[in-house]
Amino acid sequence: MATTELAITISDAEWRVMRIVWTLKEADSRTIIDLLEQQHDWKPATIKTLIGRLVKKGALATTKNGRQFIYTPLIDEQSAMDTALISELNQMCAMHRGTSLAHVLDQLELSHDDVENLIDVLQQKLPTAPTMVACDCLPEDCERSC
Repeated sequence: MATTELAITISDAEWRVMRIVWTLKEADSRTIIDLLEQQHDWKPATIKTLIGRLVKKGALATTKNGRQFIYTPLIDEQSAMDTALISELNQMCAMHRGTSLAHVLDQLELSHDDVENLIDVLQQKLPTAPTMVACDCLPEDCERSC
């Protein structure tokens, strides 16, 4: 797979298309349309537009097989998810990211293995973690908002 995840921004609706293609490894347009019509009651023209945008962005490859177009992912699912999440977290005040992440974790259903993995990651980070994360807000707003 290509490693262009960093340059690709995927909208909420486009994520739904990508999840289908990632799950199936490849899918024709009819399959994508049928599944999204069932899940979201979207019109075929809307779904075709989303597929076209993902092809243009370089997230999906397209090949023609007779009269059908077959779509395959050009970006790795885990890398795309990691990039999207880090991008969102980077929009937040650095001093509040940990609290926000804790709130998100509290809301998620996680497997036992996921929880153990998170504990391991946090234990590895603890020895080198700073006492306090530096604020990255605007200087005049730092004291007031943080």
